Amino acid sequence: MFAPDAKPTPPAFTSTPQKPYVIPMPPPNVTGRLHMGHAIFVALQDVLARFHRMRGRPTLWTPGTDHAGIATQLQVEKRLIAEGKTREEVGREAFLKLAWEYKEEQGGAITTQLRSLGASADWSRERFTMDDDMTEGVVEAFVRLHEKGLVYRGEYIVNWAPQLKTAVSDLEVDYSEEMGKLYYFKYVLEGSDEFLPVATTRPETIWGDTAVCVHPEDSRFKHLVGKRVKVPTMDRTIPVIADDYVDREFGTGALKITPGHDPNDYTIGKRHELEIVNIMNKDATMNGNVPAQYQNLDRFEARQKIWEDMEATDLAIKAEDHQQRVPRSQRGGEVIEPMVSSQWFVKTKGMGEKALNAVKDGDIKIIPSRFEKVWYNWLEDIHDWCISRQLWWGHRIPVYYINGAEDNFVVARNMEEAKTFAAEKGFPDATLKQEDDVLDTWFSSGLWPFATVGWPQQENAGAQSDLARFYTQPTDACLETGYDILFFWVARMVMMGMELTDKIPFNVVYMHGLVRAADNTKMSKTKGNVIDPLETVDKYGADSLRYSLVTGVTPGQDIPLNMDKIEANRMFGNKLWNIAKFVVDNALKEDKGDAYDSTYGVKGPMTAEEFSKLAVPEKWIVTKCHKLVESVTCDIENYQLGQAGSKVYEFLRDDLADWYLEMSKTRFYPGLGGTDPEVAMASKKVIVYVFDRALRVLHPYMPFVTEALWHQLPRQPPANPSTPHSISLADWPMLEGETLVRDDESEAQFEVFQSLVKSIRNARAEFNVEQGKKIPATIVVAEGMVDMVRDEIASIVLLARMDPEGVTVVGAGSAEAEAARGEADNVQLVGEGGTEIYIPKAGLVDAEKEKARLTKQAEKLDKEIEKLSKRLNGKGFADKAPAEVVDKARQELSDLEAQAEKVREAQMAL
Repeated sequence: MFAPDAKPTPPAFTSTPQKPYVIPMPPPNVTGRLHMGHAIFVALQDVLARFHRMRGRPTLWTPGTDHAGIATQLQVEKRLIAEGKTREEVGREAFLKLAWEYKEEQGGAITTQLRSLGASADWSRERFTMDDDMTEGVVEAFVRLHEKGLVYRGEYIVNWAPQLKTAVSDLEVDYSEEMGKLYYFKYVLEGSDEFLPVATTRPETIWGDTAVCVHPEDSRFKHLVGKRVKVPTMDRTIPVIADDYVDREFGTGALKITPGHDPNDYTIGKRHELEIVNIMNKDATMNGNVPAQYQNLDRFEARQKIWEDMEATDLAIKAEDHQQRVPRSQRGGEVIEPMVSSQWFVKTKGMGEKALNAVKDGDIKIIPSRFEKVWYNWLEDIHDWCISRQLWWGHRIPVYYINGAEDNFVVARNMEEAKTFAAEKGFPDATLKQEDDVLDTWFSSGLWPFATVGWPQQENAGAQSDLARFYTQPTDACLETGYDILFFWVARMVMMGMELTDKIPFNVVYMHGLVRAADNTKMSKTKGNVIDPLETVDKYGADSLRYSLVTGVTPGQDIPLNMDKIEANRMFGNKLWNIAKFVVDNALKEDKGDAYDSTYGVKGPMTAEEFSKLAVPEKWIVTKCHKLVESVTCDIENYQLGQAGSKVYEFLRDDLADWYLEMSKTRFYPGLGGTDPEVAMASKKVIVYVFDRALRVLHPYMPFVTEALWHQLPRQPPANPSTPHSISLADWPMLEGETLVRDDESEAQFEVFQSLVKSIRNARAEFNVEQGKKIPATIVVAEGMVDMVRDEIASIVLLARMDPEGVTVVGAGSAEAEAARGEADNVQLVGEGGTEIYIPKAGLVDAEKEKARLTKQAEKLDKEIEKLSKRLNGKGFADKAPAEVVDKARQELSDLEAQAEKVREAQMAL
């Protein structure tokens, strides 16, 4: 199958007055493997990129990969452990060499997999967050933020991952409900046998306690406030304090305070000026601040041992099963240990206010809007951002310590600049050592929208630079991503962009939902319900998967994905092939020759003159097609991508395939009535035109099949012979300022025609008429419809399997109509627009069955009339509803009442 061009060239910036359209692709982890989260963002972003590119806009969709600090380091360390080594043993330089080798080994897989889904990103611009120029941008961002006073070093409690020996963000910690123990023990009062009962889920942290806290209004313990208690197993006492944070209903109502190992206790400790004691090493073994017998024990071993020792010394009260929320690292899965640590932070209050106001003021629109509230809540309660990670793989923090003193440093872009700054501080001959820590991965990816187009290198490069064209000058930029990283990535990009460039990085944030299993549960390897996108593509094709992920859903809505839907869309792809086969191998079979492309190739939107010469069915399908184009264009412009995709499906399957293509056979098959060459040619041109237009609007959703089929159609040669002939570079069927011709009257007439065909088909099915049996009928239509329906008798005969010699079309009120109505042996069918069909009963139905059918139809009509009448007579409807809505409802009621009257007449005639 023909594959779309993977590197479509955006139109030249100077050749169009339209603003560029920019999509920053969320960079997947360089070591990652394609999953459904990647598949959905590719599908949605590719729809946007292809749509705007076909609309003639300079479109930039920048692909790339993220170095994934924790994930990559974890994998490299696993390899070292398998060899019996540690990163400390091999050293930083050797470790980084191994990491780069691992990146090169794994790095190309994910982008190859993205391309297999048809991602039409500009792959010539592919970026990696640790490319030299990207690294330059990260260093520049850190330096500028520090110069603004927004970066500082401080000692705070952080989430510590003991296996990797690094801090991790709050957003990188998952909480799982797990069964553990709640341990009750005694805090004995100094100089007394009285004790304060305390409960904890982590007895190993007792050695770090610096207070026991009770609620100030708790009568049980009020008398103990201000006294001191002994720390179990230690020769140390701590105070009893009061704070209304304490939940009197949990545990014993007395709370042990461990400021060095619990974020809430840390806050209480600061409020009461308590000492902070760190009792653990970086690997979560016990350090020298605990009794000697517990030192170097793993935290969980220490938990078991201290409890056994307290039981032996009568300090233990009881231990009971307890369901608790356990913090685990998203990457390694290890239990996170809250720990006070010296880290680098970014002050986020001012930056957060700018990002918050960008949405409040309407500069950034979040789709769907319900996520705006989440955005506000998070940014209004934002905390300073811990940006340092105790890793080796990543962007090393550009801080240089002078002569090994941690409180004396310079921030510089490189060692040479650091030496200059150190000399300016009075240390011309200082020994400089760069900070060992690296920056949080989200720090570098927060620069993605502007660093990938030349920031900071092109800040003064002029209007034709990439930075100016696709960032600083007016653009329409859309950040499409999952709602689960609204704060991981989106908020940080907005904060960094506004702080470093004084510009919002995008004006639309489109949030897609999570792809879930068919039963709407989260996909999980342990559950065995993960759907592999690569396997799905192998079995069903990329188009089927993409279409299933995008259509039938609204922005922000989770997507339950099942194989039935993907299979249905694969069958839709087959239907497209069948349509193309009919067009090329049947309709146009006799027309191939020198004038084939020039005669039938689509030159552009149909002109009013061409349209005026068409018969009603042709005007109908062209009108439906043009309305589709207008509707899909509007929907995509407004980010209703799922709705737009569904409309294309319905048009191709129902309007084109099931109706127009079937009746078009009567235009060019002589055996079915197609004897007029001009009528035949007009129909063929319409078929090619409509199918071409439909393929173009479907292309962003299903690029592979549409590309292949578009090349099968007759085509006008491109204006520029050097231009690649691809549907991905073809014009959208409606460009800016264009008006597509349509005829609402022809559409209405054809819908009446459809109604009478459906009525006959339904009657045949209801009365079990043999498929091959041709039946006669007298068709009564409004006077204005007589000529149109008579012209289409061949189509009625074909579509409803009628007797060509026995079909008569007459006008309402004519003598023929009255005669048919008065014939007792006729079965009456009632259609839309006053249409009546009379079919002789003989050999068709028995009287009892006909009575039952008419009774059923009468009951249905009566229910519809009753429902609509209640609505029209309901309080406030006629007064408050728009006049056109009320008029439409009244006309609908009138039509229903007319149909019901005709059914009653038919009942009486039996």
